[in-house]
Amino acid sequence: MKPHALSDNFTGPYLEHFADGSVSCSGAYENGLQTGHWIYYLKGGAKKAEGWFVDGRFEGVWTWWRATGGKLQEGTYKAGEQDGYWRRWHATGALIDEGEFRAGKKVGPWKTYDKAGSLKAEKTFKG
Repeated sequence: MKPHALSDNFTGPYLEHFADGSVSCSGAYENGLQTGHWIYYLKGGAKKAEGWFVDGRFEGVWTWWRATGGKLQEGTYKAGEQDGYWRRWHATGALIDEGEFRAGKKVGPWKTYDKAGSLKAEKTFKG
């Protein structure tokens, strides 16, 4: 899932549909760029991802879900790059890993967990 642009001047609410007519995403555009709150859906209506755009770039907290409804990952963007605390989850609901990003690169301590949720490893990144 990547940001996409429409015609240079399009401004207003936006809905995109699957072939069956159900909504695949909803949000808004300003001057042809995605802006504000967006929600992406899986076929069947469950949420796939939700977050914010500013000037066509990911901004703030974004959350992704699995088809089963459990969280897949959640983290923060700044000016379109991963920046802030991130977590990913196994299908079991246990954490896969967690740590910080700065300007799109892992920094500081990152923890990795097994499928049962027990700490497997910890690694420190310099960014």
